[in-house]
Amino acid sequence: MKSSVLFVCLGNICRSPTAEAVFRAQLKAAGLIETISVDSAGTGDWHIGKAPDHRAQTAGAERGFDLSRLRARLVTKEDFSQYQWIIAMDENNYRDLQQLSPPQYQHKISLLLDFAQKKIAHRNVPDPYYGSMADFHHVVDLVEDACQGLLAHIQRELS
Repeated sequence: MKSSVLFVCLGNICRSPTAEAVFRAQLKAAGLIETISVDSAGTGDWHIGKAPDHRAQTAGAERGFDLSRLRARLVTKEDFSQYQWIIAMDENNYRDLQQLSPPQYQHKISLLLDFAQKKIAHRNVPDPYYGSMADFHHVVDLVEDACQGLLAHIQRELS
C-alpha cells in the first residue's frame, strides 16, 4: 500500500507547496518516490488554481526545488481519509484542520516543525507572504530540515 503525506498552510501558495516540492525531492533522493505520495493544500480558498507565489518559486529554485507545476487547492473532507500524514505549517492551520477533520482522523494531523532536527524555539513555519525574499529563504531552510525529520519518522513507521 502506498503511503501519503499532505502539507497544509493557509493559501497553499507559499509554505505548503514549498514543503511539497522539498519533500518530493527528498523522497526521490531516498528512492521512495514510488512508495510515498505527496501533495499540498490550503485551508483558505483565495488562491485556488493559482501557481505558488513567485518568491516561493524563486527561493525553492535557488535550492533545486521546482514548485512551478504546483497549483493551489483547498483541503477537502476526503483528504482526511486519503492521507496517512497531514502536516500543518502552523498552529492556526493545525487548529483549522482539527475542526475540519472527522474525529477518527484527527490523530493524523501534526505540525511540520515537530519533526525539525535542529533546535527551534517555535512551532510555526512563519508565513512569508507579506515579508521579504529573506523570509522565503528562511521558510525553505526550516522546511528542508523538518522534512528530513519527517521522512526519517515515516521510514521508522513503515519499517
